[in-house]
Amino acid sequence: MAKILLDGRLYGLENAGLGRYLINLVGELAKIESEDEYVILLRKKYFDALNLPGNWKKVLVDIRHYSLAEQLKIPGIIKKENAEITHFPHFNVPLTFRGKFVVTIHDMLMHRSRGLSATTLPAPLYFLKRLGYRIVFDNAVRKSYSILAPSQSVKDELIAEYNLSPDKIKVTYEGFDKKISGGNNIDMPKPYFVFTGNAYPHKNLQGLIKAIKALNTKSEHKVFLAIASARNIFTQRVEKLILDTGAKDYVKILGFVPDEKLGSLYKNSIGFVFPSFSEGFGLPGLEALASGTLLLASNIKVFREIYGDNALYFDPKDVESIVVAMNMALSVGSDARKNKISKSIRFVNKYSWAKMAEETLNIYYESCNSLRPGK
Repeated sequence: MAKILLDGRLYGLENAGLGRYLINLVGELAKIESEDEYVILLRKKYFDALNLPGNWKKVLVDIRHYSLAEQLKIPGIIKKENAEITHFPHFNVPLTFRGKFVVTIHDMLMHRSRGLSATTLPAPLYFLKRLGYRIVFDNAVRKSYSILAPSQSVKDELIAEYNLSPDKIKVTYEGFDKKISGGNNIDMPKPYFVFTGNAYPHKNLQGLIKAIKALNTKSEHKVFLAIASARNIFTQRVEKLILDTGAKDYVKILGFVPDEKLGSLYKNSIGFVFPSFSEGFGLPGLEALASGTLLLASNIKVFREIYGDNALYFDPKDVESIVVAMNMALSVGSDARKNKISKSIRFVNKYSWAKMAEETLNIYYESCNSLRPGK
């Protein structure tokens, strides 16, 4: 029997991929019958709403991530619970925390993203934030007992950056939400391609918008692009880009689209386009494949690892390459499309949140056993 503490303050879909990761990790761990004790730290929003089995203890910790209070108060709160192992699902481990912990590193994007286009902050604050990020990130990597990575690609990046032993980093592939494969229709003119996710610079929406404009310049019929992304300063930049490139007749920004509508948005599209320069995993691509559409993806290492031969690949730095992939998707015949989709739906079933939770639990046990001589 182990006592495991999980920092769940980022639980919830408003926290994007991190929040979805926690929702599914907690949900699947809670289904596993065991004598283990769990302690989960939660913000106020989910403290009462989240129902958990009797072997789970909820602790109200309404402290924002990346805050000074996080650095000063979280170590003492965790120490009181006397857990054998703590799991931080993000790199924001307090610098003064002295307990044994595992940490999930979802990607190395901040290591790669430089320049003011990647932020909404003034230059002095951005560079101060970046310095703080590196200090906290490096601390989490160096002091952790184990690191969980969502892909071999992230593991390889960590090894290269920090000269770590490969044994310290465990790859736990994520899953996808099967309920997304259904859903209600969204009003969108056809034919259309779709992108879902945030509008950060590394997502390369600039290249995608230029590609849809170029595609329509050469096409006899209009082809549209649906962008499902929560509205913020980054989507405002995208809206300006749409106007500047003359693509406003072809692109529709839908704002945030809930899970219950994503399935139909994917299924009714020609294909989901994932033009990122860098990612840690690529969950939306799996959701799209499971929903029954084609996948067009950047020819980057992590996408090759996750999607295999179930995508049409393109060079994300070459607009014409994206256009070629779009034309290929448009030209796929009905029978060939059905065969591709059928094959892809079988393929994505290898990815499972339940499997990820089991693997994560085994890492907890390994960490706890290292504290127990003779076991």
